[in-house]
Amino acid sequence: MVFRSDYPDIEPLDLPIHEAVLGTASQHPDTPALIDGITGQAVSYAELEAGSRRIAAGLAEAGVRKGDVIALHSPNTIAYPMAFYGATRAGATVTPVSSLATAGELTGQLRDSRARWIITISAFLPVAAEAAETLASEGGPIQEIFVCDGSEGHRSLADLLACTAPEPTPEFVPADDIAVLPYSSGTTGLPKGVMLSHRNIASNLLQTDSVHRPAVGERILAVLPFFHIYGLSALLNQPLRSGATIVVLPRFDLEQFLRTIQEQRIEGVFVAPPIVLALAKHPLVDQYDLSSVRYVLSAAAPLDADLADACARRLGLPRVHQGYGMTELSPATHVLPLDDQDPPRGTVGRMVASTELRVVSLDDPGKDLGVGERGELLFHGPQVMKGYFARESETDAMLDQDGWLHTGDVGYVDERGYLFVVDRVKELIKYNGYQVAPAELEALLLAHPQIADAAVIGVTGSDGVERPKAYVVRAPGSALTEEEVTEFVAAQVAPYKKVRAVEFLAAVPKSASGKILRRELRDRAR
Repeated sequence: MVFRSDYPDIEPLDLPIHEAVLGTASQHPDTPALIDGITGQAVSYAELEAGSRRIAAGLAEAGVRKGDVIALHSPNTIAYPMAFYGATRAGATVTPVSSLATAGELTGQLRDSRARWIITISAFLPVAAEAAETLASEGGPIQEIFVCDGSEGHRSLADLLACTAPEPTPEFVPADDIAVLPYSSGTTGLPKGVMLSHRNIASNLLQTDSVHRPAVGERILAVLPFFHIYGLSALLNQPLRSGATIVVLPRFDLEQFLRTIQEQRIEGVFVAPPIVLALAKHPLVDQYDLSSVRYVLSAAAPLDADLADACARRLGLPRVHQGYGMTELSPATHVLPLDDQDPPRGTVGRMVASTELRVVSLDDPGKDLGVGERGELLFHGPQVMKGYFARESETDAMLDQDGWLHTGDVGYVDERGYLFVVDRVKELIKYNGYQVAPAELEALLLAHPQIADAAVIGVTGSDGVERPKAYVVRAPGSALTEEEVTEFVAAQVAPYKKVRAVEFLAAVPKSASGKILRRELRDRAR
């Protein structure tokens, strides 16, 4: 059977992302759009809207044209959205880059996305410059590196804001033009560029209005990274579209996080499960006044129901809300509404408007399942991505001919229409909400001269966090140690991709076709 949203259908929203988000900014020009949670510096809606237009003009004057790809490599700052919407106004596609990316990882994303422009911060310039130098040696030079703050020899956002050139007026085709190119590993394999059109993003914002829309001036804390689709959607696009005030922190530090909630009187807190754990158990929480918080919403990774209840009790809230989605779905399909008085424990919420869901048998993918039956989740709707950039075969593996997106997640729908996600078919590891692709780590391990074979799986600890564990076969005569393996990987990847445990094997279990038998490794890890 096909499960459908209970909310009225929407017409797909054919607007460029900057118009869908900032089109109502003139209705509340003096309301703070962004506040720096550390310095207190504020940007009003009028300043954000006008600033994005000037940055678009500056980028166009620099040579950015419609269809160009700009890599936005920055932590959370109040300048991030001005750079983001300025780039889209210029007609560019933005590929957000992890603020933890190494030079090698940045090079890979720049090469794969065919980006020719970088916007970063001065602290990240060594990484950006190394990546640009590598690409130049390959014949694919970066045209220019801009900085959000300031650095000698590089134009800054302030320079772009001072541009007097006319604002560019590219002709947008929202259903076709790619607004954002975030990188995701999908159900398996290496990171791939997810083509999200202006229509995908704009329509998903309209869809999520059915289950959650902040009020004008509502204070929301933004600590989750903007480069992640969850942060980009829930902490930038949706609240800015609604006229909310976003208080921005560059990274998660518990004491700073709690102090900001207290001082800024934060009402809405969007988190991932590790922050829920801290709110539930850390003694620091009792030292701060968190009474302004009206709701906590967790997404990006599964949240244990008991942990959610413990957090809610400590904060004096009815419950911790959850949401579900993925990069390939722009990202939301389900959210637990704030006004829901009687949701079942552990649910990720109700389906947003104009969304359809099928639950298919794991043993017979051609068989649709009904209420209460567990299977793989397939989605259809205007938020479904256009595909993976320059990867037709991977797109075909994810999107079937009828437009249904195969998530690789296992779940079921109860009799009231609530979704529960219980497992993953996919091999992707989610460490604290960050995606870690086993294939990427395996390829890195196999490059070590003393490693004959390797496999990586996610192992969930007693704290409920999934961590990468490597199973390694030493080369003959090698005395390689666990510490040497972890240090080898750590030196070449972002911190969240580190291998957290190593076990040495005589052989990695594989099928006759050579596929790693990960289930055997998971059984071994129990």
